[in-house]
Amino acid sequence: MTHKIAILPGDGIGPEIVDEAVKVLDCLQQEHGFKAELEMAAIGGAAYDESGHPLPETTLALCKSADAVLLGAVGGPQYESLERELRPERGLLGLRSELELFSNLRPAILYPQLASASSLKPEIVSGLDIMIVRELTGGIYFGKPRGIRSLESGEREGYNTLVYAEHEIERIAHSAFSVAMKRNKKVCSVDKANVLEVSELWREVMIRVSKDYPDVELSHMYVDNASMQLVKWPKQFDVMVTKNMFGDILSDTAAMLTGSIGMLPSASLDKTGKGMYEPIHGSAPDIAGTNTANPLATILSVAMMLRYSLNAPELANKIEQSVSKVLDQGLRTQDIADGDEYVTTVDMGDAVVAALKN
Repeated sequence: MTHKIAILPGDGIGPEIVDEAVKVLDCLQQEHGFKAELEMAAIGGAAYDESGHPLPETTLALCKSADAVLLGAVGGPQYESLERELRPERGLLGLRSELELFSNLRPAILYPQLASASSLKPEIVSGLDIMIVRELTGGIYFGKPRGIRSLESGEREGYNTLVYAEHEIERIAHSAFSVAMKRNKKVCSVDKANVLEVSELWREVMIRVSKDYPDVELSHMYVDNASMQLVKWPKQFDVMVTKNMFGDILSDTAAMLTGSIGMLPSASLDKTGKGMYEPIHGSAPDIAGTNTANPLATILSVAMMLRYSLNAPELANKIEQSVSKVLDQGLRTQDIADGDEYVTTVDMGDAVVAALKN
């Protein structure tokens, strides 16, 4: 079977890190019998520069027809003066919405070789393995009404709406519990039920859905406490499930426990398991074009793609083992280096490919 994969390099360091991930996909085809058809398309600022819109119809059509999507990053300071609907981030949000990618899986795994790179003591983070399941297509990022309006006093007021329907909560709950069944069977639902009515409903639905998974232990935690506990005692968590905005924030906090945001992949899945895969670190325009970005999060996103959408878990394991081998060799990009010695983006990608061939 030949898999159709849409490749969206995007902005900033996106093209650089995606190039290294494509090397890995090419190696899998040449060395391990993987069959894929890769097709490139523009998104974000790059798409706006080409066509005047951050999500062209041709890109959307390609992504809808593909079996999976690999994305680099979007955004850059040169686009901040554009109308909101034309900014690069709207292309990404639109793609998530159009493809109905409601379940965002963000692992926070500390590779033992990088224990010293974490900002916390090794005894706090050693063995860390958390999966944050973030609802991705609802909540305050998409809720309406939204906007900026003028009051009678002449002052302007910004407003956004946090809203979740029961079916949106139910499907992300099922996603989280299903993930937990393959792990340590613990789910912590993060909300703010003490002050938000939408969180009251969230907690009620989580409890109801949990009855379909009697083997999974469900707990609840307010988001402010969850943020503190991630830093104080992160290994208490197995699977965390939460709303769009809370998950956005908590997953970046968890990222730093692992030593670098440049190490962390993500998956965004629809109800069938089709997904978009991307590193969580963003476009990093300050280092774009310097050949210093860490491509490992993007390469590990390919591993997640193989595991969750393309039914090739053995190839996913090979990629993850190759990344571990490269770290064992002492190779580090600038973001995870202990001192002044580090390898380039291209060097790191080449090293992973070499490990894959052995």
